[in-house]
Amino acid sequence: MTTTRSPRPSTTAGHAAVSALAIALLAGCGQAVSADEASVTEDGAAASAAALENCGRELVLDSAPSAAVGMHPAQTELLLRLGLADRLAGQAQAGAQALPGDVADLAEDVPVIGDVMPPAREDLLAVEPDFVYSPTTYEFTAEQGFASIEQIEQAGAAVYVATGGCAERRMSGSVADLFTDLENLGEIFGVQDTAAQLVEQGQAELDEVASAIADVEQLRVAQVYVEGTTLSAIGAGVEYDILQRAGADSVYAPDQSAFDDFFAAPITPESLAAEQPDALVFSVYDDMHEAATRDYLTSTFPDMPAVREGRLIAVSSADVFPGTLGNISIVRQISEQLYPDAF
Repeated sequence: MTTTRSPRPSTTAGHAAVSALAIALLAGCGQAVSADEASVTEDGAAASAAALENCGRELVLDSAPSAAVGMHPAQTELLLRLGLADRLAGQAQAGAQALPGDVADLAEDVPVIGDVMPPAREDLLAVEPDFVYSPTTYEFTAEQGFASIEQIEQAGAAVYVATGGCAERRMSGSVADLFTDLENLGEIFGVQDTAAQLVEQGQAELDEVASAIADVEQLRVAQVYVEGTTLSAIGAGVEYDILQRAGADSVYAPDQSAFDDFFAAPITPESLAAEQPDALVFSVYDDMHEAATRDYLTSTFPDMPAVREGRLIAVSSADVFPGTLGNISIVRQISEQLYPDAF
């Protein structure tokens, strides 16, 4: 597979959701939106050029971008929280996920390009971006009609892919990849102080969860994805790291042969039933998908401890997108449902 997404449902909405699962923003992060004016010149340009490596490419910017596009609401949110609303030229895949209420108003006048899918090549280039920020490399699949990285660069824009969305990181991605992205974005846009505040806040939330569950007796947790009656296990990537940080004893792990080449693997209901997990974590892309998944799990595994004890934990598939604040909030969400007495 040449992209970083899989598996996918048959519907358009499903595609947007599973792309989150496969790659791999809640307002609860609560970071105030402000510009770090001390590191920005009067015309909004960065005080110095930024140079860094991203997904094996060298990225050099002579000045801070002034026409950025967030290729997913999670990326748009990060740009807004960095105080960059006036430097947004477009927001893509806006139909896939609503922006948190505390920043949504800031994007009211930002053109929407694409709905739940990445924008077509001509739609993206029409807003004349100088910086395109994406969760994965999938958004640049020319075969899908999207603008390739090369085409965007030829149009004069820089391309940044979330660290966890780089192909080489898909199997070993971690929640901390978000902090790398924030530090890089702070450098690129000259808003280092605001980026540092977001990093500090995110790390503090992770530390708080770790402290709360330090002495719990770990539950065995299986992370799965259900589409119809197709069942997949998730055993690597940022999804695995999220479970570890939430205090789970993961049924599926990167050292298992099923995950030698990809973070997800098809499994049979019989094999999952044999594991007898204490809890099941599954990602969903809307209320209907959650209801269908819960119905499948409860009817298929009535005697499983996870079902008997009511530990069926649904998480938003958008929160497993690489480089999202949801990567942090989902750790707390899962941990609180696994160990409610610890919080």
